[in-house]
Amino acid sequence: MGRFLVVLLLASAALGGVGMWYLQVYGYYDVLPEQDSIALTRAGEDTPRDVAISAFEGIDANSSPIRFRACFTLAEPGEFAPYDGATPLNAPGWFDCFDAAAIGAALEAGDAQAVTAHANITYGIDRVAAIFPDGRAYAWHQINPCGEAHFDGDPVPPGCPPPPSSEE
Repeated sequence: MGRFLVVLLLASAALGGVGMWYLQVYGYYDVLPEQDSIALTRAGEDTPRDVAISAFEGIDANSSPIRFRACFTLAEPGEFAPYDGATPLNAPGWFDCFDAAAIGAALEAGDAQAVTAHANITYGIDRVAAIFPDGRAYAWHQINPCGEAHFDGDPVPPGCPPPPSSEE
């Protein structure tokens, strides 16, 4: 009887671990449909506008506002609003087109430009894009300083929009 309980306990732990891994890596992500445009903020403007793209691949999840990742090619170059402090976030291994380390290295080396795709796409979260000279581009969601303060329970810095009320 003791061995049976030990085996049952170990099997339950293994199944729970495999289930948790699956949900984190695959379960919560949705593959986004093909898109022919994406919103980017042009230099000197505050409002994002649709820009023509091709070869779109994207994923997103309802479980977190920072799980969005996308790879695409701009149809034509443009001048977009720069983004300070861009830090590409890792994507699941099965989403091959998005390599956060390579994108980050290219941004640091000046081989790609970080731009604001959509500031405060949801409160405290910006959509950021890295654009390469050949038109390849990669986008992700990143917590901005307003979001960092708000999510930590601190007062938001000056210049931030008012946080959403907790009653919503």
